[in-house]
Amino acid sequence: MAISHRAAASALEVDARVGTSYPTPFRNEVQSRRKRALGDNFGLTKFGVNLVELPPGSWSSQRHWHTREDEFVYVLAGELTLVTDEGEQALTAGMVTGFPHGQANGHHLINSGDIPAIYLEVGDRDPDDEVFYPDIDLQLIADGEGGRAFTRRDGTPYDEA
Repeated sequence: MAISHRAAASALEVDARVGTSYPTPFRNEVQSRRKRALGDNFGLTKFGVNLVELPPGSWSSQRHWHTREDEFVYVLAGELTLVTDEGEQALTAGMVTGFPHGQANGHHLINSGDIPAIYLEVGDRDPDDEVFYPDIDLQLIADGEGGRAFTRRDGTPYDEA
């Protein structure tokens, strides 16, 4: 829903995207994630802001790191488990975390609680960003023309047919 004609709006007016674009073998844990791209509705192009809801048992993503995109997370409600190369850490409402680009420290969030967890994620929008997933045979590779595609680590594409 485009709301750019207004100076402000309720975040819940923004349509939610449910699920993930991951290839089939990697979707299950992320399938119930709900994202609302808040910045898009105001024409923001330099950075993205998502309001994310993770139901109990859901993951934010597969564990990953970015080559060119910084990420920042602010927990609004619920409890999340942050998983990085260093281990696990509990995050609760009011806590923040961030992930600088180019640091090969895979990370993701898991809602291990009994209620939905809600957080803001902020990142830049570098079209040449690539994403690597240390735990699985997956990478997101830039094509140099603003597009990206999921491939295996050896560069072969996933056949979704």
